[in-house]
Amino acid sequence: MNPDLPESEIRALIHPNTGTLSSMERTARGFSSDLTALVDSEKGPFFVKAVRNRPGGRRDSLIRERSINSAVWPLSPALRWHAEDDDWLVLGFEAVDGRSSDFTPDSTDLPAVVELVDCIGTLGLPEVARDWHETRWNRFALDESEAELFRGDALLHTDINPSNLLVGERGMWAVDWAWPTRGAGFIDPALLALQLVSAGHSPESAEECVSGCKAWVSANRRAIDAFAAANLRMYRAFAERKPDASWLKAMAVAAQSWVEHRAVPEA
Repeated sequence: MNPDLPESEIRALIHPNTGTLSSMERTARGFSSDLTALVDSEKGPFFVKAVRNRPGGRRDSLIRERSINSAVWPLSPALRWHAEDDDWLVLGFEAVDGRSSDFTPDSTDLPAVVELVDCIGTLGLPEVARDWHETRWNRFALDESEAELFRGDALLHTDINPSNLLVGERGMWAVDWAWPTRGAGFIDPALLALQLVSAGHSPESAEECVSGCKAWVSANRRAIDAFAAANLRMYRAFAERKPDASWLKAMAVAAQSWVEHRAVPEA
């Protein structure tokens, strides 16, 4: 998030949707956006995401998030409005009162987290996502036959982590649908399993947790093995590219533990 962002430009752009703003409080979430903020205004509170209106990944991700919202509500907060000019693209979501979920072994959030990921797997593939084929792990697969195991017709969130699964007094929400794709249904539960290992679970405990997801239970074991190994290769590569990013090293360690548990022959 850009600390030097000219907020006055965004305030002027969103004014027709918000009316007069009484506050704009930046949030820690939203690393792929130029600005994420909670705004209070005469038309209500909103969670706002803004990116520079330039061709490329960040703009594309916000357009996907805008396009998919009606298909993932009410698991995700509703998109109330969007605004765009030559400089900025902005989304305004319903403001929900929630905190990041706790993935640690003793967390009371875990049953609801698993239920939410399972519910994502039941959403069905909307027409807008039919051409959004999941390919990000393909280059880390051993060969094309393994990459083929990641294909499917499920709608995937693909960024399962504690910050994107919010816990509130009135329920849970999956937020930051920045890169939803079409792929094998086991992928989101598998990503949750890896996150649980990173949060301190044993691989056995993590897999026992995600066994509450139907897409995990019905998955091909070979597909999960290939995906676990692809994640290990991916995080190793990313950690080597960014040696100062400790979280990437931690994810590589978690992926190594998971691969060893599954006795994948070669990672």
